[in-house]
Amino acid sequence: MTGKADAQNSAGRWSDEHIQALVDGLESLLEGRLAAAELIGCGPRAIEPLRKYLLEGRPRGIFQPRQLAVETLVELGASQVLIEYLQTTREIPDPVVRLGEEAVQNTAARALAQWRTQEVFEVLRGLAQTRLFPGLVDALGSFERPEMTSFFLRALGDDFCRSPAEEALARLGEAARPELLAAAVRPIPSAETETPSSKIRRRAALRLLSSLKVSTGEWATLRELLRNPDREISLRTAQVALAVGIKEDQPAAVSRLIAAFSQDSSLLQWEAQHSLRTHFEVAQSEIEYQIELRRQQPSWSQRADVTLRALLAIRNRAAGAAGKRTV
Repeated sequence: MTGKADAQNSAGRWSDEHIQALVDGLESLLEGRLAAAELIGCGPRAIEPLRKYLLEGRPRGIFQPRQLAVETLVELGASQVLIEYLQTTREIPDPVVRLGEEAVQNTAARALAQWRTQEVFEVLRGLAQTRLFPGLVDALGSFERPEMTSFFLRALGDDFCRSPAEEALARLGEAARPELLAAAVRPIPSAETETPSSKIRRRAALRLLSSLKVSTGEWATLRELLRNPDREISLRTAQVALAVGIKEDQPAAVSRLIAAFSQDSSLLQWEAQHSLRTHFEVAQSEIEYQIELRRQQPSWSQRADVTLRALLAIRNRAAGAAGKRTV
């Protein structure tokens, strides 16, 4: 009798009604994860109720239950449901609700990328033709496919997508270099009317190029950017110049980096300091000249000179690496 009763209880526990009650239980922020764990235990029978919940359910500003449904579908191996969900478009006029549903879409796209198949890649690439959101950039970046470079470059101009786009391009490395070079020198729509997003894209492209091996010939296409009126573009071009090692352009590049200590943001100051430390042998002559020049100021002015302090710190660090310290 006991075995028969257990079987009946098990069947009742996984009845259609019970599974639907578990799906409804995802709405509880306190017990939703317990419901999700039990749904995973129900196996494939839970997929269709979860599909209906995700595709036919009402998006809301409180998006965590729908995210949990996505995560549960992943555990059940329901990649086709995630594909169907991402390919379904909805008009959501309420900005709070729309933002919440975008969070669910981000989760679904990142989760779908766990299936490293050509089908999944084609689905994601198809979405990229008309849509741009961080999870999609993340997902496509994980495939490390050079043919998506232009999409990642477009994403650089979006505040929300920039970080995953930079990560994707960094993973592509040398394969992305030609298009990064082209993007760095191409203001959109023109030099006279360049948009803010175009400037942001070019800055990011130059930041990525500074970590790649730019050739002498490729540097020739970037040289004019050392005098670009956008300060970040000129600074990042200076970083590339030091890495390339063209002697005739090094003085201008070092001067631009030194100028950052009094004129640019704290982030750019830190990056300038890092570049000068990394290429200290190249920059040493100009650094010594600027230190001596600034030491001719009155003592009170020297104490207030942020550039002098930064240059002394760079020189002392280099001297410390060589086993001595100067003041």
